[in-house]
Amino acid sequence: MTHWLSVLVHTPAHAALGPVLTYLSEQALPVGALVRVPLGTRETLGVVWNSDTAEATGEFDPEKIRAVAGALEGIAPLSTAWQQLVTFAAQYYQRSVGEVALAALPPQLRELNPEQMARRLKRKTAADTPAGTASAPPALTPEQAAVVAQIDANSGPFLLFGATGSGKTEVYLQCAQTLLAADPDAQALVMVPEINLTPQLEERFKARFVPLHGEHAVVSLHSGMTNPQRLKSWLAAHSGAARIVLGTRMAVFASLPKLRLIVVDEEHDPSYKSGEGARYSARDLAVYRGKLDGAKVLLGSATPSLESWHQSRPAAEGGRYLRLHMPSRIGENSKLPLVRRVDMNHQPRRAVFSLPLIDAIKERVARGEQCMVFLNRRGYAPVLACDECGWKSQCPHCSAFRVFHKIDRTLRCHHCGFTERVPRACPDCGNPDIAPIGRGTEQLEEHLAELLADVKRAGSVTSENPDGLPLRIARIDADSTRLKGALEEQLAAVHSGDVDVLVGTQMIAKGHDFRRITLVAAVNPDGALFSSDFRAPERLFSLLMQAAGRSGRDAALGANAEVWIQTFQPAHPLYAALKAHDYPAFAAQQLKEREQAALPPFSAQALVRAEARTQEAAQAFLNLARTGALNDMAQWEGWAGVLEQITLYPAVPMTIQRIANIERAQMLVESPSRAALQQFLGGWHNVLHAVRSQPECKGLIRWAIDVDPLAI
Repeated sequence: MTHWLSVLVHTPAHAALGPVLTYLSEQALPVGALVRVPLGTRETLGVVWNSDTAEATGEFDPEKIRAVAGALEGIAPLSTAWQQLVTFAAQYYQRSVGEVALAALPPQLRELNPEQMARRLKRKTAADTPAGTASAPPALTPEQAAVVAQIDANSGPFLLFGATGSGKTEVYLQCAQTLLAADPDAQALVMVPEINLTPQLEERFKARFVPLHGEHAVVSLHSGMTNPQRLKSWLAAHSGAARIVLGTRMAVFASLPKLRLIVVDEEHDPSYKSGEGARYSARDLAVYRGKLDGAKVLLGSATPSLESWHQSRPAAEGGRYLRLHMPSRIGENSKLPLVRRVDMNHQPRRAVFSLPLIDAIKERVARGEQCMVFLNRRGYAPVLACDECGWKSQCPHCSAFRVFHKIDRTLRCHHCGFTERVPRACPDCGNPDIAPIGRGTEQLEEHLAELLADVKRAGSVTSENPDGLPLRIARIDADSTRLKGALEEQLAAVHSGDVDVLVGTQMIAKGHDFRRITLVAAVNPDGALFSSDFRAPERLFSLLMQAAGRSGRDAALGANAEVWIQTFQPAHPLYAALKAHDYPAFAAQQLKEREQAALPPFSAQALVRAEARTQEAAQAFLNLARTGALNDMAQWEGWAGVLEQITLYPAVPMTIQRIANIERAQMLVESPSRAALQQFLGGWHNVLHAVRSQPECKGLIRWAIDVDPLAI
């Protein structure tokens, strides 16, 4: 008997084929089954989708319909909840459902044919038996116990607002342990914002759960893994063998048929928002997935996003999350670090480090403690310039400057990757005195080495070595950790005490449990105070408070913990709130400003971005689409009321308008109603596709819609 099958394949949203195609099959396959199907001249992976609907139509000529190439047997069908999650994500973020669904599956799963997959599945893992009895978990503090009790008693979603060092990770562990002990099939998903935070979390979860549930009970899932590793982890999660999945934003789409708990650690982090393809927010999808799977959702942060904070207001005021609070650090007499504001207006001109800060660093090193210097800019200097003619190290392919890297004497564009050797003289006028402008982490590392050259490591002066050992300064940023294993090696050196002063970017500012750091210094954080991006203050406050949280995490050293903020604006309200560790006051002030300006979370936004060979073509496409919306869509029946709730701003160049010789422009779409915005974007697709063929848009390469953008 021949069966009709509707199969979801990876086709772009603008493809005339559509994401769901019809195929023939000699056997009935359930919805969610994975199959290989012919598509043009190639063979691709597909997911059986709505087969009953396809068979009922009966509008297809059997002679023109191709047959499936084969089913991936041995893999259970994807669950209904997973299909609903993918469908919602595609609709909300304005992408093809096939694009979202197939991109969410492991790359190797998309590449293997049925025979190869069958051989892969035959490689059975040895029986996974518990290794023994796990060591008893640490006793919870009263704050932790109260939070765990509320999570057990309520359905959520929850926003865990806990100070840095308050023990949020232990709450996650306890919740997962209770869940797995109560249900032998239950699964948990724990997400972190960045790959480099996964190893330390994996170590803690494995130490707790491997002795109880076996070696394969905890798996990781992130883009830093090889394709075979990702497939192995995905299959373990899909089959239910993995009880806990740890991962980055991509893990929100992992197939977990018995999912009962979702944890989003550092939920405020912008890394949870995808910047390419389907521009989804993994944090928001986690909340939606919790509803579909009947799972509890726990969002944790010391500096919650203003959207989550707003949603955790009292239910009587419209809040949807239950706010849980852990304001105290763990440890007897442990307290949050003292925040010192250094007015750089009173320091020598062009001073990189204030004299009191240098003295404080020397004092810490003499006691055998560690210091951390934070600057969110890598390289030696942002620009190399000539004073004679005004030449600057502009990238020829981007509207940005190439960064000077002194270590390898290169000028490197951090946007397109274009790299050249530093010229011996100005390329325009021949002046040999070209000089760096601004500072990066390389320059801070070099300058600190000069200022602390006479400082010796604590305890290094011995009879055998009367001169002592110079202190060790380490730098951790995207440049110093490019090689595989470099980050782990450098972090291990910090944890072991081999490093006295750590210099780095935001890579070191969040999530790491450095036990001997007692001083954190932020150099030149003022830039974000006057940014045109309304989210810049929120990001700065979060980054500084997260960096501050690296200081004094060991209760024995917490009394000496300090955070130094070098600023030219010491009286700014942001720094005043930071000094008091008063996130609620900062959030209230920011939310008040946003409400007055009708900005998110009090409105909904989307960006339409266009890339073209010329800026004129990119802006012409967007402006024609705007005209089409205001003129053509207004004539559609029932659309006048929708358009009244939509504001379409004119097209403008993006902040960095050219990258790799591609011009970029964007248009902001805003509405007080999220439902109206979604309805408008869904109908606007036809206008966008029609406008693309206009002669004014010649040279247009691609366009994309970004719903709920984080950068405007």
